Amino acid sequence: MRFLHKISGGDNVRAGFDTTVMMISVTSAKCSGIEAMPVTVEVNISSGIGIHLIGLADAAVKESMLRTVTALQSTGFRVPGRKIVINLAPADIRKNGSGYDIPIALGIMAASGNFEMPGLDKYVIMGELGLDASVKRVPGALPVVELARRSGYKGCILPEESALEAYEYDETLIFGVRTLEDVLKIVCEKEDCSHLLVKNIPLRKTAENGVDSGIMDFSEIIGQNEAKRGLEIAAAGGHNVLLIGPPGAGKSSLAKAVSQILPPMTHKESVETSKIYSVAGKSQAAGLIWRRPFRSPHHTSSLSAILGGGSDNILPGEISLAHNGILFMDEFCETPKHITEALRAPLEERKVVISRLRSKVEYPASFMLIAATNPCPCGYFGDGDKCTCTPARRIAYLSRLSGPIMDRIDIQLWLNPVSGEAITERHKMPEESSSIVAERVMAARRIQEMRYEGTGISVNAGMSSRLMDRYCVLDDRCLGFVRKLIDRHGLSVRAYNRILKLSRTIADLGGHENISVEHLAEAARYRILDKKDIMI
Repeated sequence: MRFLHKISGGDNVRAGFDTTVMMISVTSAKCSGIEAMPVTVEVNISSGIGIHLIGLADAAVKESMLRTVTALQSTGFRVPGRKIVINLAPADIRKNGSGYDIPIALGIMAASGNFEMPGLDKYVIMGELGLDASVKRVPGALPVVELARRSGYKGCILPEESALEAYEYDETLIFGVRTLEDVLKIVCEKEDCSHLLVKNIPLRKTAENGVDSGIMDFSEIIGQNEAKRGLEIAAAGGHNVLLIGPPGAGKSSLAKAVSQILPPMTHKESVETSKIYSVAGKSQAAGLIWRRPFRSPHHTSSLSAILGGGSDNILPGEISLAHNGILFMDEFCETPKHITEALRAPLEERKVVISRLRSKVEYPASFMLIAATNPCPCGYFGDGDKCTCTPARRIAYLSRLSGPIMDRIDIQLWLNPVSGEAITERHKMPEESSSIVAERVMAARRIQEMRYEGTGISVNAGMSSRLMDRYCVLDDRCLGFVRKLIDRHGLSVRAYNRILKLSRTIADLGGHENISVEHLAEAARYRILDKKDIMI
């Protein structure tokens, strides 16, 4: 492959160079959280020898020099035998990843004086180069596209796979390229490159928005009507749930089935979720993600895997990948305590802040927690006489979950083993399908969206104290009931607030404007672990 747009004057090596200093700037970007900030790649060619890369670059960026030079040579371009200084500005922010390969290559080519690139300063450019000058995918395409639009650039030049993530953006020009030659054609502006626009790239069919065949419908889950009711309330108000029951009671199946009754994401939610997956390099399909995430990390996962982390490049963890969706944590009592305790702040603040020595990153983490656990070490308490644990061992097992964590879980459901009659007579007693339950959940969500319009939240679980004072008003009868409830079970202020929020959701599901004693009683029934004698 040979480049076609050279300035007349022959080969760049034979042509030689004068003593004039050539300096070129190319705009690239760096992601911090789910937002991108501009990074200017400055290339200076002057008298001397050697290639020098400065600007607080990590190992991956430093390795790009040999990769970029080899890619340029594979296209027929000869790197000038002079002093080349490459600066990544601003110099006080650490640069990481391989996305600066193309800007560096373009800077060297433009600074050599052998190419005219009138479009070089019109685009935000990112991409990794292969040794054959092919362009490889880089993470963070969506934040980069938003940066280009927000900063007034004409558009973006990205690897094709990365550009497809922004397929549904139509507010700026987005080019998807496969080779360095494609990039050169765009910035030299001597050919029509409309075929490289992402909107003109043929899409492969994907099942990303389809229904996962491995998820059971509510109608396929036998019995557990009380648990289904609790999960319906949780889905309607975005509440957290703890499922307690012996093996085989259906905890995992019920948790997965909840994803089928949640309403579709709004455009804003879809953009937020897609940006997280884009930064993490986990986007699979073209366009935005419209299915609510369902993340199920193993209980032995590390703290960094759950919360997010890394040394130089801080990536989102499972709680951020579950943003606007479900985080299912099985074997919750077996999860190390430092991890369950670390969930306190994200569950309350709906975000996670990860700090390192030289950087601090914030990721959104507004998820619905569904935790599942056995009731005791052997797992069979409540299943006839199978349990071999003493009351003390049972109490100690569930005591691994601290009071502050349990205060943040609105609904605590006890699942008993399914009876033989329910199993054998299942065809005579058909269950409600997920689609019917989803309609009720959607109706309740619409009520909440109208109620909280302009407040920054959309579900009852996110209510602040000020909003609770406005939308959870109790009459004298309800107040008397609540006082008795608090005195009897010694509820904390947070537990009381959770009951109020849950009562508001139950009222919304029933289409009631005001909270009644019946709603409060049902909400209180879902806080089973507040009863001190339950494990005896």
